[in-house]
This record gives sequence, structure tokens and C-alpha cells, in this order.
Amino acid sequence: MFIIGGGFVLPRELEGEMFTVLTRQPCEQAGLKALSRISAIITLVVLLLSIVVLVAVTLIQIHQKEVLLPGLKYGIVLDAGSSRTTVYVYQWPAEKENNTGVVSQTFKCSVKGSGISSYGENPQDAPKAFEDCMQEVKGHIPAHLHGSTCIYLGATAGMRLLRLQNETAANEVIASIQNYFESQPFDFRDAQIISGQEEGIYGWITANYLMGNFLEKSLWHMWVHPNGKETTGALDLGGASTQISFAVEENVGLNTSDIVKVSLYGYEYTLYTHSFQCYGRNEAEKRFLAILLQNYTTETTFANPCYPRNYNTTFTEAYVFGSLCTEDLRPESYDPNNIITFEGTGDPSLCREKVASLFNFSACHDREVCSFNGVYQPKVKRSFLAFAGFYYTASAFNLSGSFSLHTFNSSTWNFCSQNWGKLPLLLPRFDEEYARSYCFSAHYIYHLLVNGYKFTENTWPQIHFKKEVGNSSIAWSLGYMLSLTNQIPAESPLIRLPIKPSAFMGTLTFFTAVALLCLTYLMYLCVSSRNQRRSQHALDNTVDSE
Repeated sequence: MFIIGGGFVLPRELEGEMFTVLTRQPCEQAGLKALSRISAIITLVVLLLSIVVLVAVTLIQIHQKEVLLPGLKYGIVLDAGSSRTTVYVYQWPAEKENNTGVVSQTFKCSVKGSGISSYGENPQDAPKAFEDCMQEVKGHIPAHLHGSTCIYLGATAGMRLLRLQNETAANEVIASIQNYFESQPFDFRDAQIISGQEEGIYGWITANYLMGNFLEKSLWHMWVHPNGKETTGALDLGGASTQISFAVEENVGLNTSDIVKVSLYGYEYTLYTHSFQCYGRNEAEKRFLAILLQNYTTETTFANPCYPRNYNTTFTEAYVFGSLCTEDLRPESYDPNNIITFEGTGDPSLCREKVASLFNFSACHDREVCSFNGVYQPKVKRSFLAFAGFYYTASAFNLSGSFSLHTFNSSTWNFCSQNWGKLPLLLPRFDEEYARSYCFSAHYIYHLLVNGYKFTENTWPQIHFKKEVGNSSIAWSLGYMLSLTNQIPAESPLIRLPIKPSAFMGTLTFFTAVALLCLTYLMYLCVSSRNQRRSQHALDNTVDSE
């Protein structure tokens, strides 16, 4: 028997058990503490790794994303002129620049045959000529973009004349073309006859766009508006009409319909533009032939000072007088089937004198702000681009770009004095229909630009005769496409993420759950450790007190 304290006696058999309990408890507690410490360390490491993974994945997803531009858009414009139709394919970045696409020409195709206005009597045949070009167009535009590629047809002076002459026939031609394009895989938007003023505006837009007067690339390869750059005027000579367009001061002639405002790339421009119907090269020449035939009775052969010497050709009266532009010169004895012969005399002086009769210069009464036929025109200034018929005529004389009026006149005189047989040797490309008329065209251009638009020896060199700039043709169709991109919605850039959204969310969810579990377990260990310390402290106090 063992006596404890003040005389309480513990049995001997319990003495050994009590000793065993008191010695075993510190060992068990030490083992539990060691185990808890290891699991806490492991849990803490897993928690830190989870946090690192969460932060790293989030930063990668935010900062390593790839912004993809929406690619290219395509547009097709058919320039349905009086003598031919040309198909243009344009492309531009889908995100656009200040609401207007940065457009470039990627393909051009000339439709075989004459202009669509020649199908007035057989409107159902008009679309057949497009087939070859449209097959080529399909190959130049990615197949998956065919459905989103807009296609437009704009008919110019030839169809404007046909509409004035026979509106039903003009409508049937347009309807036939619409039916054809609606069966094509592209997004057909419109086939319309554009006004002469629209043709002039779109030509001006094209000229200035290609010359870099609207946009230029900065050192950082960004498109910006060029500072202090002036615009250039546009001179367009088609088959049935001619247009002049140039920028003017805002307060010039605001009471005339020839002053319009154009907005492109965030800037507004005030333009003077006028279209002269029947003053295109082909119609002007028909009118010239009609003037040569005035007052004739029974003669069938007539001298033409503008045709080369030793050249003669025949026309029907319908060819000369069948046009709306020559209707007022039609003789009373008009017979559409009657044959007329013209013999060339190759007289440049007489040709220039006769060609002047196409214009009514006296109607301006010596006013400076007037071109001809009494039409208002501000004084021309700055540079001009002369394209289409202007360029082709100058090119026949081996002239292009900028040159003096004296050079143009001397080249004209030299060419117009040649014998017909020598022209194949002089022309870079010989075609009878054009070759016989280059002399007329040159004198016509002289009167139009010098006596009409009032270019002088000093200002003539400011005219640049060009066909294209870079790989893009100078034609109203590009300006038309640029204008239309103002109405085509831009697409937002696409964002390609480094981790797929589903994988990213799954990773976030998993490691967030692991982190929360780790935090919960660590909290549990803290609470358990605190409770154990309290229990041990209480036991120690109990033992001490006993």
C-alpha cells in the first residue's frame, strides 16, 4: 500500500497502471504533434501551389491573348460604261479606318463586247457577256466569303442616254442584269444608273485616294491623315460624257447644284463637279460627223479633216444620227439605212477649227467662272489627274504624266499630218476604230481643257495624264466602293485566348477548390491544436492540485 498526501492509500495494483498512463500520454501527444506538423506543412505547400497556379493561369489568360483582326472583306463593282463594261474586285480590312475601308483593287476583267446600252433591243442577252469574267472573279475571292461579298453594277452615260431615249428598254436591261446577279453566289445589292454628278464625285474620290491625299502610313505603320496635303482635281473622259471635279472653298457658288460636300475618313470636302452629257469622246465625234454632214442633199462622200490622209470609211445614217446626242442635227431626209462615206484629208488646222464648233464658248460672255454652254465653273487650281479617254489619247502620242501644252500641240500636229499607212508604225497598239479618231480626240481635248476649263500654258503642266496608280485603275468604281464602305458595318476584332475558356474555367474551379480545402484543413488543425493545448493544461492543473 502506498500513502499519498495526507493519508489516502492507493492500492498497489493501481499504482502500476497510474504510472503507465502518466508516462504513455506525453509520448502519444508528441507523436500526434509531429504528424499534425507534417500534414500542416504539406497542406500549406499545396495551398501556396494552388494560389501560384491560379495567379499564373489568370495572368497568362489576360496578358497572352492574341487579338486577331477580322480579316478582309471583298466587294465587286461593275463599271457599265457606254462602250464597255469592266469588272473590278476590291478588298479592305473588315475593321475599317474612321468608318471608311482602306480599299485596294485585287482584280480587273474587261467584259467582251460593247456596253450594256447596246442591248436595248435584246435586254435578255445583256448578262451573257458577264459570264467569263464572273467565273474568273469567283476564283479570286475565297469561296467561304462569296456569300458575304457585295456586288454592285453602276451604269453611266450610255444607259443615261438610253433611259432618255427609251426608258422601257433601259429598265428591261437593268431588270435582266438584276435577275442574273441574283442567281450568283454573291450578295447582290444593286444595279442602277448613276448620275453624271455621282460619276464625277466617285472619280474625284478615286484620284485622291490613290494619290494618298486621304490617308498615308505613319512611321508606326498606322493609317493617318496627311498634314497639309492638298487634294487633286479629276478629269474623266468617257464615251458618252465627261466630268470635271475639284475641291473649292466652302463659300464658292453655294447656290449651284454643282457644289457638293463629301465626307471620307473623318474629313469633309467641298467639291465642284459637273458632268457634260453627250461630250464623251464617242458621242462628241458622232456630233462632229453630223456637223460635217449639215446642208448635204444628194452627196454620199464627205471630207473629214480629222481623219488621216488616204483613209476612208463608211457609216449608216443611223450610226451618226441615231443617237440622242445628234437628234437635233438629224436632216429632214433622214434615212437610217443610207450609207455615208468619209474621206480623210489629214488637215490639223482645219480639224481644230471645225472641232471648236462642238462647244458654245460665247454663251459664257467672257465670264471667268464659266466653262462652255453657259455652265458655271470656278477657276481651276492645283493639280489634276486626267484619266480614261484623256490618258488613252495622250498615250497614242507617247505622252503620259505631266508635259507642256506646247508638247501636246506639236505631237498632235505631227500625228494628224501622217498618212494612214504610217499609223501602224507610230501607234504602240493599232486598232482601226481608235487610230482613225486620235486626231479628232486630241483637238477635242485641246478645246475642252483650254477653251472650256480654262487651263493655260502655265497651268497645263499641272495636269497628270495617268491610267492607274500602283496596281489600281483610276476609275469612278473605286470611289464608289470607298463610298459604299461607309455603309458596310465594321467587324470587331477577334480575341484568341491561350487557354480555351472551358479549360480555363475548369482549372480555376479545381485549384480554387483545392485552395479552399487546404484552408479549411489548416483551420481545423489550428482549432484542434488549440483544444489539445487547453486539455493538456487542464490535466496538468488537475494532477498538480491532487
